[in-house]
Amino acid sequence: MTPPWRAASRDDLHTYYTESFPAHIDALPSFITEVGPKEYAIAFHEAYPVRKQGAPDRTFIRWETCQTNKSGDQLAEQFDSVDELIEFIQYPARHDPLQGSNYALADPDLLEHPEPRPDAVYYALDHWERSWVLAVDIDAKDIAAQRAASGAELTAESTDSVDSDQLRETNIVDSAPEGYPYAFADIEQALEYGFAVQEIFEDDFAATETMVVYSGQGCHVYLLDTDHKHRYDEQSREVINDLLLEEYEIPIDPVVTADRRRVMRLPYSLHVDVSRIVQPIESPDFDFRTEAIPSFFST
Repeated sequence: MTPPWRAASRDDLHTYYTESFPAHIDALPSFITEVGPKEYAIAFHEAYPVRKQGAPDRTFIRWETCQTNKSGDQLAEQFDSVDELIEFIQYPARHDPLQGSNYALADPDLLEHPEPRPDAVYYALDHWERSWVLAVDIDAKDIAAQRAASGAELTAESTDSVDSDQLRETNIVDSAPEGYPYAFADIEQALEYGFAVQEIFEDDFAATETMVVYSGQGCHVYLLDTDHKHRYDEQSREVINDLLLEEYEIPIDPVVTADRRRVMRLPYSLHVDVSRIVQPIESPDFDFRTEAIPSFFST
């Protein structure tokens, strides 16, 4: 029986990140280390209190992997080991990088509030040891919105104007998986587009290091070459966005490619909305319904 397409519970998240996730650390792509990306970040489903009375609760925390001076120069590494990174992901309130500050997350032992679990785990595309990582985000909901727009001209803004009523009128919301703003066919199409982008990178940009990652509700495509000719600045990334959107008509999120400050889902983290594991894949035939299954479904 195929495990259901559903949101993960708090218990599911605890089980995954304490029992399954650590075994995947060695499989992370080589550029993702405890001190490579400039930041790691964790999002929570519900805001969690901070120590300072009256300060707003937090739904998102970042951990810079290196201390810096006022000029942004690298000083000292923040994580002493990959185990510290894992502990930060598993128990973010207990390992908040703001420990010692009034704005750190409150001690869960002193509250009746449930201890926060990672609703999503991210890493920064900006990097200490290599150039800014080039990534393309292709989301099933944007493909569904493109269909609902009845073939309207594809631009960076066109899919944003499609609302839930239009999706329901075209039976997208009511198609499997019910209640989501896309159909399974849209995820399949996203994977097809992902490998098309990989081929474009290899054929048009002479890239030799590329990767496609199933993201839970679509895919991420990476161009990872680090030689000088592949160090794309903001202007050249805008050209890449225009090429993919306008010439190849692939509905990407252009902000992800062009914004140096963006974070991406960490491979082998859990996409909580669908209970599927984010992971590199080798073919558009990857069956996300049965091959990205966390172990908590078996129990």
